Amino acid sequence: MDIHTHILPENIPNFRERFGYGGFINLDHHKPCCARMMKDDVFFREIQDNCWDPRTRAKECNHQQVDVQVLSTVPVMFSYWAKPEHALEVAQFINDHIADVCQRYPDRFVGLGTLPMQDPALAIRELKRCKEIGLKGIEIGTHVNDWNLDAPEIFAVLEACQDLDMAVFVHPWDMMGKENMPKYWLPWLVGMPAESSLALCSLIFSGTFEKLPKLRVAIAHGGGSFPATLGRIQHGFDVRPDLCAVDNPVAPRDYMGKFWIDSLVHDPKMLDYVTDLVGPNRVALGTDYPFPLGELEPGKLIHSMDWDDAKKELLLSGAALEWLNMSKSDFR
Repeated sequence: MDIHTHILPENIPNFRERFGYGGFINLDHHKPCCARMMKDDVFFREIQDNCWDPRTRAKECNHQQVDVQVLSTVPVMFSYWAKPEHALEVAQFINDHIADVCQRYPDRFVGLGTLPMQDPALAIRELKRCKEIGLKGIEIGTHVNDWNLDAPEIFAVLEACQDLDMAVFVHPWDMMGKENMPKYWLPWLVGMPAESSLALCSLIFSGTFEKLPKLRVAIAHGGGSFPATLGRIQHGFDVRPDLCAVDNPVAPRDYMGKFWIDSLVHDPKMLDYVTDLVGPNRVALGTDYPFPLGELEPGKLIHSMDWDDAKKELLLSGAALEWLNMSKSDFR
């Protein structure tokens, strides 16, 4: 089971025309099986039909020996910057599409919704609807405009996720410092891992995991830079509790095993380290399919490890099923 895959509808409405302002994504299907993701008239990314066609995805899953994909939108679709009522409409369109794909292929796909997180009341309303249409959780950004994940407004949504038994997948977007990293793809190579660490530190230091012990959170890209800098984070907590422990007296290391990460670390030593750090039942296969910065052969790194089959099975399916609160019997 691959918990980190992205999907888009094949045809996206002209939200710029509908709402009267720009910044939204549309698809330019400029040749067969290919499309340009455009933000207004600015090119963002080239994608292929495996990003929107579930039949193509299913064929590639068969070839790659992936039984189930967890579907979430491409983070550029979050639209947190938009007017809340418009972000809600975008989210409803995306969520209905993901739910439809999952309903048509129930043994192949599980869905995560997106929410207008800039308006907690609207977000919670749409969260409830996500559950009603069969989605198993939500995907949120590592921050929401000026709110980090310690903001009270975000806590209200996370509390609703716990109460509704909805999993949470945290994915980087709108990378910090991108204005100062114009070259070398650095926002994706440096900013993205830092965003995941920002999210985890915000959740830990705010006491969110303490207050919401049944909340099931997974962080993309192996937790980003957080695992590699945990020593520094813990040391900072120890020597400057006046700065770090102001909202929660529990040490960061005590939360290892209280959240999930995906396996997308691209290095066997790092996979060994993060698996030891949080436990094999907290590391789930994640590939970032169908994008090139992901794992191009799903599960190859896990299969390459000098581990016993039981441990590999936890990463290949067991951890994901626990995160989603599902079992293999849910798939025929």
